[in-house]
Amino acid sequence: MLLLALDTATPAVTVALHDGTDVIASSSQVDARRHGELLLPAVDRVLAEADVKLDAVTGIVVGIGPGPYTGLRVGLMTADTFGLVLGVPVHGVCTLDGLAYAADIEKGPFVVATDARRKEVYWARYADSRTRLTDPAVDRPADIADQVAGLPAVGAGALLYPDTFPGVHEPEHVSAAALAALAAERLAAGEELPAPRPLYLRRPDAQVPKNYKVVTPK
Repeated sequence: MLLLALDTATPAVTVALHDGTDVIASSSQVDARRHGELLLPAVDRVLAEADVKLDAVTGIVVGIGPGPYTGLRVGLMTADTFGLVLGVPVHGVCTLDGLAYAADIEKGPFVVATDARRKEVYWARYADSRTRLTDPAVDRPADIADQVAGLPAVGAGALLYPDTFPGVHEPEHVSAAALAALAAERLAAGEELPAPRPLYLRRPDAQVPKNYKVVTPK
């Protein structure tokens, strides 16, 4: 097994290689505006660090969000392209699950929350680092205060709203290393991973105007 994992659902552009036992190389850069520019160089860097060629990869792991439309699609389209060119399977992993897996919380329950912009968070509740209790959702922090009251929290979304998430733990952003390790563990156990399809949870910011004038030549 040699898994190439990547995620662009958060401000982190993150890539890792996992050989089925350990992460053998990884790279993470936080820059919410340069996903497309940074991702492929990060892949090249990780492959070079591990001293392997791209055609040695046996599977692709990609974070499926939830996340903003523009950033999320960069990782998903890249993963689909690699899978098609290499003829290898592409496995999806919820980005929130990757954060939960890497959390420095010994026992749950706890909450993972990432920044959804528009004064909202993408979030889910976990029983432990491997068990999600709720479907990913997008909400204003004040609207879920009762549901997360008293629970430890993980992620950049939680850091932004300390009134709702008073006890915040690392990590702030997801890492492809955690996604790869979680995927390898689940695949080894014979579990079926989600399809690499995006969890947007809401419509993209860019919209076609509803009322516009059609200008035709006379």
